[in-house]
Amino acid sequence: MILIRHGQSEFNAHQERTGRDPGIPDPKLTDLGRRQVAMSAEKLKSHAHPIRRVLASPYTRAIETAEIVARTLGVPIEIEHSVHEHAHYHCDIGTARSLLQERWPALGFDHIDEIWWPNLDETREQVEARCQTFHARAAAFTDWQHVAVVSHWGFILQLTGHSAANAELVPFDPTRARNLRARA
Repeated sequence: MILIRHGQSEFNAHQERTGRDPGIPDPKLTDLGRRQVAMSAEKLKSHAHPIRRVLASPYTRAIETAEIVARTLGVPIEIEHSVHEHAHYHCDIGTARSLLQERWPALGFDHIDEIWWPNLDETREQVEARCQTFHARAAAFTDWQHVAVVSHWGFILQLTGHSAANAELVPFDPTRARNLRARA
């Protein structure tokens, strides 16, 4: 399984320049973010285990990332709620399911609530519970070696202990136990 952090978002670009939360809910990718993802998608073309499907967080920046990857590889996208960001900043306020469905009618959103994102005070314990749930589900995938998952910095960090850069490809073996000591 390959975890992919979304490309640079409008939030990331502003925060990198100023060090402040710009107050942008559910930001889009920047042009740089789109280029970052295109380069990562090209790398996936020669991956040892060909990617056959992409799971994506319901945030706009993740779906836009997944679109680029899926288009490059010719594979379908599935929305996976559990891999969303650790809700802490304004960028972690999502878009209502009905609006996502209007914007991306070919994708399935029926399995998520209309207001699917948590309050901005999501605890580390809540993120860990999502990581455990996703880890167990992913371990049961018969095709896990052929799955790419578009997620976010906080979720990938909690799941793997690795601080991923924008559009970074992070290998993850869900059949192995996670090293929780690295996150303490």
